Amino acid sequence: MKRTLARRSTLLIAQFIVVVDQLSKAAASSALQGGQSLPLLPNLLSLQLVHNTGAAFSVLQNSTPLLGLLSLGVGIGLILWIGRERVLPFWQALASAALLGGTLGNGLDRWRLGHVVDFLALEPIDFPIFNGADVAINMAVLFFAIDLMTRRDDRSRG
Repeated sequence: MKRTLARRSTLLIAQFIVVVDQLSKAAASSALQGGQSLPLLPNLLSLQLVHNTGAAFSVLQNSTPLLGLLSLGVGIGLILWIGRERVLPFWQALASAALLGGTLGNGLDRWRLGHVVDFLALEPIDFPIFNGADVAINMAVLFFAIDLMTRRDDRSRG
C-alpha cells in the first residue's frame, strides 16, 4: 500500500514551516546585531544576521521586487496544484509542503521587509548564510528526488 498525505495535511505542514521560519527570523533579528556572530554549535554552526536582497548564493542581488513576484507566482502555483489533488504520494506531498513553506517564508520577508533575513552560518566552510526557509527549499529537492526514485522502483516492480 502506498503512503499518501491529504491536501489538508500538506497545507498544514507548509503553514507550520512558514510559522517556524518567521518566528526564527524574528528571534534572530531581535537577538543579533548585523555582523555579530554567536556560536550555536561550536566549530559547526553560528548565528550571524544578514539582510539578503538577492537569492541563493547572492544571485540577483538587489532584485527584491522581481524575487518577490517569483515567490508569489511559485506560491500560487503550488497552492493551486496541491488544492487540485485530494491526496498526494507521501514524498511528493512533503516536497510540495517544504517548497511552499520555504517559498512563502522568504517571500513574506521580501514583501514586508524588502530583504530576506538570513542568520545561519556554517563555520568550517565558506558557505552563504541561510535561514529555515532555505533549509525547507533544499529539503524539498531531496524529497522530490526520493519521490522520483520510489515511484520508479514501484513501476519497475509492477
